[in-house]
Amino acid sequence: MTSSQIESYHRDGFVILPQLFSKAEIDLLYRVATDDTVTGNSFDLNDQDGKKTKLTLWFTAGDDSFGLMSRSRRLVASVQALLGPGEVCHFHSKIMQKQPKLGGAWEWHQDYGYWYKNGFLFPEAMISVMLALTDANKENGCLQVLKGTHKMQRFEHSFVGEQQGADLDFVHEAEKISELVYCELKAGDVLFFHPNILHRSEANLSERPRWSVISAYNLSYNKPFREKHTSCITPVQVVSDDALLASGLKKVSGADFLVKEAEITLNVK
Repeated sequence: MTSSQIESYHRDGFVILPQLFSKAEIDLLYRVATDDTVTGNSFDLNDQDGKKTKLTLWFTAGDDSFGLMSRSRRLVASVQALLGPGEVCHFHSKIMQKQPKLGGAWEWHQDYGYWYKNGFLFPEAMISVMLALTDANKENGCLQVLKGTHKMQRFEHSFVGEQQGADLDFVHEAEKISELVYCELKAGDVLFFHPNILHRSEANLSERPRWSVISAYNLSYNKPFREKHTSCITPVQVVSDDALLASGLKKVSGADFLVKEAEITLNVK
């Protein structure tokens, strides 16, 4: 992270680091993402039009390929630079699977709109990090953000379909004064975004998949009082940047996957 990138994150609520992961690393991760272990532990959430959004979520960053990715020095050091002093912890990771023609939308929301309900007190100690496993653009439903809205703090959230969305009266007001940015990414690009920035994504109506992995991080002092998983307060065991390729393909095994319940209070997008 350069000083200008750090400044951009705090000013705009997001920053993109292009090609932080190589083609060889992305090819390996995509093979793991499309394996039965991941797809077999996925679940659907309906958007307000009834289209299904599919994801797989787990908490502990292990020694599998995605665990090595989220524990890599380049990601953890970048998170540390953006969040400041404190021990970086891995809250959870999730693989977003927007299939061609079928992948549903995510409504306007803030990550902290969900995480607040898990009992986290300090949003500034948290961050989401999205790695594009395939190219993401307007046509296949890339992430959209309202620039600078992280400074508006947290809005109330309620259910929209099976998702939780931000209060639309506040969203509409934010839209009047905030620039809408389509975060188009090439495979290997990484998007870092603030937990209070308003963001959404549209349904994938294209012929191309839109797959990504999002790792959420938290500083250890930000101890939630309604969260049973302890990964969010367990400091990350950092691995070298070459560990991912050096280890070869390792499936996500033994992970503490999230199972769909009547109400899901974790943020997904």
